[in-house]
Amino acid sequence: MKNNLISTTLVVAILAFGGFTSCEKTDQGPVIDIPASGPDNKARTYLTLTGAYPDETGEAGNGGTKAFSITPEQAINPNFEINLFADGYPLRSQRTARVQGSTNGNFLYNIQYTGADGGVFNKYSVEGGNKFKDTNEEINTAPLLGTSPRWVVAADGIGVGVYASAAVTGSAEGAGADFVSVKSTAKIAVLDLNDPIMKYAKQEFEIPFTEEQKQNGYQIGRIDVPILNKAQNKLFIGCNLTRIDITKKSTLNSSGNQTWSTTTNQLGTATLVLDYPSLDNPKLIFNKNGKANNHSYRTMTQYVGTDGHIYQATATSGSQFLRIHSATNTYDESYNFDLKTALSASNNISIRAWKYVKDGIGLVMYTESGVNGGHLALVDLKAQTATKLTTDNQSDSGFSGLTAAQNGGTALVGTFGQFQNIGLIGDNLYVPMTPNGADGNIYVINYKTKSVTKGAKLKNQSGSFYIGAY
Repeated sequence: MKNNLISTTLVVAILAFGGFTSCEKTDQGPVIDIPASGPDNKARTYLTLTGAYPDETGEAGNGGTKAFSITPEQAINPNFEINLFADGYPLRSQRTARVQGSTNGNFLYNIQYTGADGGVFNKYSVEGGNKFKDTNEEINTAPLLGTSPRWVVAADGIGVGVYASAAVTGSAEGAGADFVSVKSTAKIAVLDLNDPIMKYAKQEFEIPFTEEQKQNGYQIGRIDVPILNKAQNKLFIGCNLTRIDITKKSTLNSSGNQTWSTTTNQLGTATLVLDYPSLDNPKLIFNKNGKANNHSYRTMTQYVGTDGHIYQATATSGSQFLRIHSATNTYDESYNFDLKTALSASNNISIRAWKYVKDGIGLVMYTESGVNGGHLALVDLKAQTATKLTTDNQSDSGFSGLTAAQNGGTALVGTFGQFQNIGLIGDNLYVPMTPNGADGNIYVINYKTKSVTKGAKLKNQSGSFYIGAY
């Protein structure tokens, strides 16, 4: 395997954890120099579908991920049938893989999630059907990011992995302690996806809350969906912002660990911003128009628009689109697009996933409280309007959901719970839609005409569902 070390363009304390090499986790003999697979500069041939299957205990979608690639012509053909779970290629990951795709769909990228090889980056060349060539250009991010990192393609050819945690100090251990302080920290790794190496890294640093904010119990325990702005001089990372109720004493959870009650977030939706590529000068920006978090769940939820602004969904529980202005790199408080209002919905709306297309147009996957299933809508971010689309599976109560264990104790049935990517080829968007354990179809949406075509048949199996198109 190729020996992948951090670029010397950024000084980091490599010796603290022995460096980042491709072969650190497994004993696979001497390092062999393998030519880089390079950027995705070929025309697209295939659309790749991914699906999650159950683990050994039967927990739905928690056992791993398979991939299968087809042509766009096959995808839109209602007579074509795909059985991904019987015929697909198993991507490396003990649990559901966090899969990303290249610009033209000719490569898949994955950082393995949990297990003995958790934190190891893999790159695959898409060859058609269940043929995926592992390029063996591995990067072990675990020494920095741990074995369960969150990561996405933050710009063409650039992957960014992140990890955050918060440590609360109480007046004593166990139950009945008073709140004293809280400290939130983060780590970042930047990957070159074309010639896979770790280019830049920032070891643990404190997320810069003010002293007053920390004393009021504000903390960030998870970050995700990093994106570079158009100028590629700033990195924006979505945050799970919570607030400890400092008026209450600690309790113990079912595992016997000290826990703290939470209370209302008054700061708004939060984003962590750093200079790029130095990864210096971290700061937090807040948008008081929203209270929902924007750290998402396995799906990219912020994009650089054609106009240069960053459009950000308060996913996966909120209904708002917010905007970070290209000139100021801070929130534009004058912009507040609420999907609930645009759809004239009487119930609460939750954005589960979305894809920016161009010229302010995007496709949204959402749910509505009190209504079974998942739904699709085309949105115009400029006009702040939405058009609900119709598919066969949208009313199915078993639609691609999260189990209670996957969502902190609350089951999310019918919510596109693990959906990771909407395919985009030309004017068409590709959404594989299957209820948990039931057959479904690929739906092809032309964003210009707003037409919906029911495409290829998707065979399914118990405890499984399709989670992405690339």
